[in-house]
Amino acid sequence: MADDRKKKIAVVSVCSLILVAMVVALTIGVEDKDKSDVEVSASQKAIKTICQSTDYQEACVNSLESAGNNTSDPKKLIQIGFEAAIKYMNEAAENSTLLEELESDPRAKAALQNCRELADRAINDLRRSYARFDDFNFINVDDVLDDLKVWLSGAITYQETCLDGFQDVPGDSGEKMREFLTQSMQMSSNGLAMVVDISSVIDQLGVQGFSTSTSTSRRLMSEDLPVLGHGDELPDWLDYNGRKLLSASVDEIKPDLVVAKDGSGKYTTINEALGDVPKNSDKRFVLYIKEGVYVEQVKINSSMANLMIIGDGPLKTKITGNLNFIDGTSTYHTATVVVQGDGFIAKDVGFENSAGPEKHQAVALRVSADKVIFYKCQMDGYQDTLYAHTYRQFYRDCVISGTIDFIFGDSAAVFQGCTLLVRKPLDNQQNIVTAQGRKDLRQPTGLVLQNCSFVADAAYYPLRHKLKSYLGRPWKEYSRTIIMESFLDDLIQPEGWLPWNEDFALKTLFYTEFNNRGPGADKSHRVKWHGVKELPANRIRRFTASKFIEGNKWVKKSKVPYAPDFIFPLPEDDDNVKYSKVTPEEIKDLGKKRHDKSSYVASSDPKKESHEHSSSVPESSIAASPTAAASYAAAPAPSPISQPQNKSFSFLKLLYRGE
Repeated sequence: MADDRKKKIAVVSVCSLILVAMVVALTIGVEDKDKSDVEVSASQKAIKTICQSTDYQEACVNSLESAGNNTSDPKKLIQIGFEAAIKYMNEAAENSTLLEELESDPRAKAALQNCRELADRAINDLRRSYARFDDFNFINVDDVLDDLKVWLSGAITYQETCLDGFQDVPGDSGEKMREFLTQSMQMSSNGLAMVVDISSVIDQLGVQGFSTSTSTSRRLMSEDLPVLGHGDELPDWLDYNGRKLLSASVDEIKPDLVVAKDGSGKYTTINEALGDVPKNSDKRFVLYIKEGVYVEQVKINSSMANLMIIGDGPLKTKITGNLNFIDGTSTYHTATVVVQGDGFIAKDVGFENSAGPEKHQAVALRVSADKVIFYKCQMDGYQDTLYAHTYRQFYRDCVISGTIDFIFGDSAAVFQGCTLLVRKPLDNQQNIVTAQGRKDLRQPTGLVLQNCSFVADAAYYPLRHKLKSYLGRPWKEYSRTIIMESFLDDLIQPEGWLPWNEDFALKTLFYTEFNNRGPGADKSHRVKWHGVKELPANRIRRFTASKFIEGNKWVKKSKVPYAPDFIFPLPEDDDNVKYSKVTPEEIKDLGKKRHDKSSYVASSDPKKESHEHSSSVPESSIAASPTAAASYAAAPAPSPISQPQNKSFSFLKLLYRGE
C-alpha cells in the first residue's frame, strides 16, 4: 500500500514536469532515430527529442536553441520554452500598440486594440496553466489535463479572435498582425497537442486509477489523498449557500448586494454595484438585480470570480444595449454583457441587444469564462446574439432568440432544455442557428444542443416557408456541432446545414444529429458533406454533459437541473443505418492513437463516405450576413420535454537519466 502511494506520488511528479512542457508548446518525442545518425551535442539532441512530435517543430527547436543556454536538462528547456512563449505574445501585443499609433482607419485601430487585450488574455491562460504546477500539491491528474486542454484552447481562440477583428478592415494591418502572431499561435497549438497526448504517458506507466479515457469509471486521485474542502459535500468552486441559492425563491435569498431601479436597493445601476464586488474571491458572492430594464454595458471582469447574479425573471430583469457593427463597433465589443469571471452563475435574468437585423452583428451576451452556468435566462438579439466564446459553459432552460449565427464561438458549451427562437430576418437574409468556431483539431470545444426546441417566433412563423432556416454553418475549419434528443420544427430546411463559403470546411467540420424529433428532424435529405456524420449511441455519448464538459464535477453539484447522460430511451437498432467511419475530427481531441479506434466503432458496417454537397452561397462571414436563396419553414412548437503500441518515450528517459 505504501509502495503504491509512493508510486502515485512519483507519477504525479513526472506528470507535472511533462505537463509544464505542454503549456509551453512542447510535445513528447518518441525516439525512433537511426543509430547511424550523425552525433550532435547533448543540448541539440535534447531539444530535438522534446520537439520531435510537435506540429510546428521548427518553431519549437528555434525557440529553445535561440536561448543559447546549451543545456540538456529538460526542466531548464521547459522553462526556456515557456519564457519564449510569453515573450512572443508580449511582442505581438506591443506590435499591436505600435501599429495602432500608425493607423488612421478607425476600424483598424479598434481591431488592434482588441488584439492587445486578447493577447493579454492568451498570456494569462499560459501563466495560470504554469502556476498550476509551480505550487504542485497532489492535484487530480485528470482534472489537471481537462483544465489545461480548455485553457490552452482558450489561448488559441483569443489569438484567432484577434485576427477575426480585421475582417472587412481596409489596409494591411491584419496581415501584419497575423505575422506577429505566427510563432505564438504555433507554440500554443503544439502545447495543446502535448496535453492531448499525455494520456499515453500515464497509461504506459501502468498505475491503476490514472486512466485518461472517457470511461465513467475514472478514479479521482483525491479519493486516496483527501484535501479539506474538496469532498463531494463541499466542492471547492461552489459553497453550500451558492447551491441553495440556485433552488431558492427570490423571497428566500439573502444577497450580498441589491440593485433596484426604483431605489429600494443600495444601487440603481449594475455597474455601480460591480464596483463593490470582491476581487479574486474563492467564495460565492450574490448580486440580486430587481425587476427593471437596465440600459447598460456590463462587464464582469476576470477578477470577479464566483459571482452569481439573480433577477426576478428574464422578462422582468433585463439588461439591454444596442451597440452594433454597422455603426462602427467591432463584433467583439458589441456585447451588452461580457462575462470573463470564472465560476459565474446567472439565474432569471434577460440579456438583450436591441440593435435590430439591419445593424448586422450585435451581441447580447459574450461569455469568455470557465465553468459558467446560465439557468432560466433569456438572450435576445438578431445576428450573433450569444457569443459562447471560450472555455466550459452550461445553459439550462434558457431562451435564445436571433436570426444569423445567433449561437457562435469556440467554447465547449452544452445547452439542455433550451428554446432556440428563430426571428424574422431581413428579406434578403436566411437564418442560421449555430456557427461554431473550432480552429484546431485538438481543441476540446463544440456546441452540444440536447433536448432543445428549434422553433419560429410569432413574427417569423408566417414567413418561414419564404425565408429559410438552417441548423448551422462552419465558421472555422474544424467547426463541431452536435444536436441530440431535440425538437426540430418545420422551419429547418431539409438540407439541414448551410455552407459558409463554397466548399470551405466541408471536409473537416464535424456535424451530427441524434435521436431528434419533429417535422424538421428527418435526415433523409440532409447535405452529404464528408463532415456530416451518422453516429451510433456509443459514439454520441462522449458529447453528453458528464463527459464533454466534465459536468458531474461542477454542474451537478450546483443543483441546477442537469442530465449527465442521454435523456430519452435510445432508438432501436436499425440494420439499414450505415454509420460513418471514425475520423480525426471526431476523436483527435481525446488523444486517441489513430489506429486505436476500437472503443468508438459501432457493430454496424461503417458507412462509405459520400461526395460533398455541391451547393454554395455568396461569400460571407460573421461580418457579412448571408443572403437568402429561396424559401422555407417552422411552427410554434412545444417546449423541451421535461426530464424523466509500445514505444519508449525519450522525454521520460531524459527526466530519469542518471538514476
